[in-house]
Amino acid sequence: MGLSRLKPEVKELLLDRSKILTVPAGTVVFGPGKSPENMLFLLDGTVRVQQVSDTGREIVLYRIHAGESCVLTTACLLAYDDYSAEGIAETDIQAAAIPRDVFDALVAQSQSFRSFVFAAFSKRITDLFLMVDEVAFQRIDVRLAQKLIELSEGGQSIATTHQKLSVELGTAREVISRQLQEFQRRGWIAQSRGTVTLQERAQLEKLADRNI
Repeated sequence: MGLSRLKPEVKELLLDRSKILTVPAGTVVFGPGKSPENMLFLLDGTVRVQQVSDTGREIVLYRIHAGESCVLTTACLLAYDDYSAEGIAETDIQAAAIPRDVFDALVAQSQSFRSFVFAAFSKRITDLFLMVDEVAFQRIDVRLAQKLIELSEGGQSIATTHQKLSVELGTAREVISRQLQEFQRRGWIAQSRGTVTLQERAQLEKLADRNI
């Protein structure tokens, strides 16, 4: 359910009390150990939310796109807890920051706002469970083929690196490098510095469709 479904008085309160934030690409929007003071609702751009381990390994948990709220921020606001992951602006972004006191009041008093918050929360939790299932149980060659097709957006060339792909898939860079080399040996892709070119999309799609 979108913000357009909220009652007029709720939307008016949000418009009146929210601050519009403009943040350049590459900025760390939030990070571990920091406590959220606002609920963030993205108006434009993309934010990548990722987890970094003690050893420096990274995994992308999800992305926030225009029209979406940050469910990690929502969870931290509800639990009065600090962030456990970091959010990085992948593009220039514009967001509405809803103060904690307004968030608390609306969660307590507005059924439509509660429905909006928890519908988004429920969907993201489901997505995270699917991601955990993929990382734990799905073959890396299948997942890499799926990611390459997704990133290509119907085109042939992908601007990426082995390190970026390892972060996307939650595995070691060396694992990605070996699998890309295997794809290249089969003639499915070609590699150059910072670019992966899909040469046999049909073969990658066939592999990506496997459920084993």
